[in-house]
Amino acid sequence: MTYSQLSTYELAQSLVARLTQADLTIAAAESLTGGLVCSALVDVPGASAVLRGSVTAYATELKAQVLGVDAARLASVGPVDAQVAQEMADGVAQLLGADVAVATTGVAGPGPADGHEAGTVYIAAIAPWGSVWRLLELEGQRSQVRTQTVHQVLVLALELLDQA
Repeated sequence: MTYSQLSTYELAQSLVARLTQADLTIAAAESLTGGLVCSALVDVPGASAVLRGSVTAYATELKAQVLGVDAARLASVGPVDAQVAQEMADGVAQLLGADVAVATTGVAGPGPADGHEAGTVYIAAIAPWGSVWRLLELEGQRSQVRTQTVHQVLVLALELLDQA
């Protein structure tokens, strides 16, 4: 069975268990998911041993002001970008003192935004041994795009842990 076949709760359980076993902490930087990544982790008993917290930087300027994303890049390409997702993850890791961090940024819909179609999402995960990012092109209603993003960023975090 691959990670993608697991439920979001099973992914969160696995991530919390793996982080606990490795004595690592995690933080999340969220935009379109609006706190759903953190909520998925908090649903797991024992998450307090590994979860440092999350920052929901929904407004573009907060990505720069709070998370340290390059303001010039945000001005030139907007928030829906692979490098922005990576910088969000790096910023929240530094801000909250986490070993591992994930980030979500994109367009949940219902229509396009920032020159991107609804369902265009970038996710990223970072750790001391490396970083990964992924472009998602999701379909469905706004809530479906958001929940699929949570699922996929948890998969990405587990894949990153596999590289340790």
